[in-house]
Amino acid sequence: MQTIRIRTSSRDRAEGAGPGAGRGSERDLSPLFAGAATAVGGFGALLALTGSDSPLRGPFTLFFLLTAPAVALAAALRGLEPLARVLTALAGSVVVNMLVAQGMLATHRWSYRGGVVAVATISALLLLLLWVRRRRGRTTTGRTP
Repeated sequence: MQTIRIRTSSRDRAEGAGPGAGRGSERDLSPLFAGAATAVGGFGALLALTGSDSPLRGPFTLFFLLTAPAVALAAALRGLEPLARVLTALAGSVVVNMLVAQGMLATHRWSYRGGVVAVATISALLLLLLWVRRRRGRTTTGRTP
């Protein structure tokens, strides 16, 4: 898909009606949210793997199980628009979790710790494969300084 950029007049930009009005780079909170989500997901995985009796274990582990594959899939879907990318990644995350659960139940190896490890491994492998593919696609002759 092609994005069409609409230019605003200089008067609109001076009045603050242009794109990104009211938002400065100092107000961009997306790195903060990404860091917080990583911490919550990692803490949930840690609580599940250690077998803690904390009341936060369930919600944080569920958050990890939904976001780990979703982030890996979203990285693979860079070409989609943001909303389509989020919805597709979340749907793919549910599919990955269901396939892990079905595989563990079919082999009579069900455990919540094993499920967390399997989802984390699949997510890490997907991110590693994407990283290798992108590194292999780069060439020194095709790069511009």
